[in-house]
Amino acid sequence: MIRAVLDANVFASAVVRPEGSPGQLFSLLLRHDAFVLVMSPAIAKEVSDALRYPAMRRCIRGRIDASQWLDSILLLADLVDDGKLPARASIDPDDDKYLHAAVAGRASVVVSGDQHLLALHDYNGIRIMRPRAFLTLLEGAR
Repeated sequence: MIRAVLDANVFASAVVRPEGSPGQLFSLLLRHDAFVLVMSPAIAKEVSDALRYPAMRRCIRGRIDASQWLDSILLLADLVDDGKLPARASIDPDDDKYLHAAVAGRASVVVSGDQHLLALHDYNGIRIMRPRAFLTLLEGAR
């Protein structure tokens, strides 16, 4: 089974537009166990913080309880310890937490819309791709 790390922007996009590619990824995860979600405490905190931003709360008002939604996702996730990479991998040091979680969690994919991560294309054999590309990969594997 594919093991994947999802960037906070993928979570936020899924909550705002459940019909979009990020939302479809979570639907596949929750309904079909289509992949193993790998997360770390640092990623969970970034996602939780992002879902609490006033602008985000305005976008999701009335749709879902974002906190409960994230809690249900965390119950399914394979949690790995936070840590640091031996050397900075991304231009943005905040992105290294995703790469570390992927290495620690033996993930084969990091899914992101972040240009700094996408510019890497891969890290130590871990593919970095957009949500649409990961959705296509999962649909091909079903």
